[in-house]
Amino acid sequence: MSRGPATRNYHPSRRSTAGKPARPKTTRGFRIPRDNEDVVVRAGGREVRLTNVNKVFWTEEGYTKGDLLQYYADVSDWLIPHLTDRAMVMKRYPHGAAGEFFFMKRAPAPRPEWIELCSIEHGSGNVIDFPIVQDLPTLLWVVNLGCIDLNQWYARCDDVDRPDYLHFDLDPVPGADFGKVIETALMVHEALDSIGMTNYAKTTGSKGIHVYVPIVRGPTQKQVWAFAKEFALQMESRKPALVTAEYKVAKRPKGRVLVDYNQNAWGRTLASIYSVRPKPRATVSTPVTWNEIERGVTIEDFRLDNVPARLKKVGDLWQPLLDKKGRVKLERFF
Repeated sequence: MSRGPATRNYHPSRRSTAGKPARPKTTRGFRIPRDNEDVVVRAGGREVRLTNVNKVFWTEEGYTKGDLLQYYADVSDWLIPHLTDRAMVMKRYPHGAAGEFFFMKRAPAPRPEWIELCSIEHGSGNVIDFPIVQDLPTLLWVVNLGCIDLNQWYARCDDVDRPDYLHFDLDPVPGADFGKVIETALMVHEALDSIGMTNYAKTTGSKGIHVYVPIVRGPTQKQVWAFAKEFALQMESRKPALVTAEYKVAKRPKGRVLVDYNQNAWGRTLASIYSVRPKPRATVSTPVTWNEIERGVTIEDFRLDNVPARLKKVGDLWQPLLDKKGRVKLERFF
């Protein structure tokens, strides 16, 4: 960590390597054993101890922690590239989807020696060692901690102040239904398209839709946040009966859809692509095409029990967010 101590807009970071990521040639046929509560699995040449695999995490559906682990193993080939080299905030649900949760930033100890860390210095001077999910063994280790959804940083560990995308979290205010969320998403999509910003959508798996724009890394997180705020305010001014950009909950008008720009702030996270959510039916945050949104989708269309099959059929619709080509140079809008 060089270039001096952390400031409000600069945060030194360091990645600790643990050897080459253990990526199996294929996860096809990989199975989580259910014959005991605690089991050991081998993936990519590494052993991972999994606990309480038969514990029920969704009471009504009967889904267990083992089902959750199996889901993440099944989608790992598509998921892990979106998590690679990024600090992971752990949101732990030790008693299942309906139980209490807590956030955890520091990678717990003891832990396997092959867990990679992203050490980030904060303005207080504290250095926090976040885990990085680089491979299937680490993914299983994180989920085994009780992490139902995954919350990675927007910027990679080699420069945690400069993200790879900006995004808008479209969240219905009480009184607004999902139809209004879809209307807002299409409005945001059209506005971004009109200024040459290629954009991609996914259901949140909770109540709304996320719209992401892949950008050329360069602007700071604060600059990305400032652009997102200005854009959200413009959306509000265009259709105030539908959209609000009001950050204070008490001041938000009922029946509107919040175009939440503030999630672009440094250190914030959103549920990742392909994250299972702690909601009824184990819904999943899933990429969708704009044609699908126009035709009409629902949150419940995408679940733990059907997303793996969808991925095998359509592939990763968010592959462009990983590509170097086609990214927006945000500086031209400053």
